[in-house]
Amino acid sequence: MRALAVSLAAVLGLAACDPAELVQDTLKRTAHTVVFPVVNIDMPAEPARKATKCILDAASEDELRLLARDVGVEAGTATKATIRQIALRPAAQACFAANGIPPVR
Repeated sequence: MRALAVSLAAVLGLAACDPAELVQDTLKRTAHTVVFPVVNIDMPAEPARKATKCILDAASEDELRLLARDVGVEAGTATKATIRQIALRPAAQACFAANGIPPVR
């Protein structure tokens, strides 16, 4: 719930921005609270933060919405599978390499 409140505050604070960009940013911020804990299980915080950004950047808007739905609860099997599927994409893998993050296998 706190993440949702923070996201809503960001929305209100950025009302003058492009609405589509605002939606994308809000979705990414919310999805981050779901993806980061999953990624952080397998790596330390700083690499996990970078890997999470790579995953979110490689996700479609529909996938971000799907991930954001799990805010405030522990990620389940389907959510973890979605995160892994996105992490295996060439765009995410290239981002991992550029940031010194080991590739997902």
